[in-house]
Amino acid sequence: MIDNFYVSFHKKVKSALEQSEKKKGERILGSDPASGRSVYVKIGKFGPIAQLGDSQDDEKPRFASLLKDQLIETITLEEALELFKLPRTIGFFEEKELIAGMGKYGPYIRHDTKFYSLVRGVDDPLTIESERAIELILEKRESEKKRILKTFSENPDLLILRGKYGPYISYEKNNFRIPRKKDPESLTYDECMELIKSAGRSGTGKKRR
Repeated sequence: MIDNFYVSFHKKVKSALEQSEKKKGERILGSDPASGRSVYVKIGKFGPIAQLGDSQDDEKPRFASLLKDQLIETITLEEALELFKLPRTIGFFEEKELIAGMGKYGPYIRHDTKFYSLVRGVDDPLTIESERAIELILEKRESEKKRILKTFSENPDLLILRGKYGPYISYEKNNFRIPRKKDPESLTYDECMELIKSAGRSGTGKKRR
């Protein structure tokens, strides 16, 4: 009974996989007018991407992620070539470059090694200007300030933060619960370290994702 089902089913699966390998969502759009190299769109490890050039070329191929509203089936050569303009420097803020780009988690602004997500449907990394980028950075900073309930001069890595489920201690990339009977903002440095130590002994410290 299994054999009667599986033989025909296996053929269909094999055929589907072969078709998938052939397609891989890959589509040739044409050639780059500047370099003459071929331009493709296909499915990459982190989603749909554009590829400029082939592995056989002297110069290595370049890759760029498609924007959220772009599809492999409908993107044009001109639109794909625009993607290779990313990342792009759009100005300076606090004497550091503002760079707009596209990553595996979506469009972003990079400033002084930090990343700031662009608002989907509002910001475009190909057209965003420095004024809007600075606005996003300041909004993110203000939001992060509101999360911080207390800092400690003894150790800048020790923080008391406001979380989704209430205040908690953050220390060396690990998070620790604060007992409900404790007032988070009145905790001293020594009291925090004692809570961290006791959490380590009892295994109650948690790492938040």
